[in-house]
Amino acid sequence: MLKLTRLPERTPVKMPIQVSPALHAELQDYAAVYAQAYGKEEAIANLIPFMLETFLAGDTGFKKARRTLSSGSVQTSISANKE
Repeated sequence: MLKLTRLPERTPVKMPIQVSPALHAELQDYAAVYAQAYGKEEAIANLIPFMLETFLAGDTGFKKARRTLSSGSVQTSISANKE
């Protein structure tokens, strides 16, 4: 048996979303601030997944509620979409 377990699914899941004009403006500003901070421009679409991961990782209420989910299929589908 290998010490390394089977690698998780890594195929990105494309999710088209709609945002309000105000949120779009904020995301454009965030991308501009990111470019100033790191010296590299990134498309908003490339920043959003990392922004969501950071948000979810810091949401202690979500983490606590997620642990209490009784249905493993809901938890599995959330994990699958994260990667």
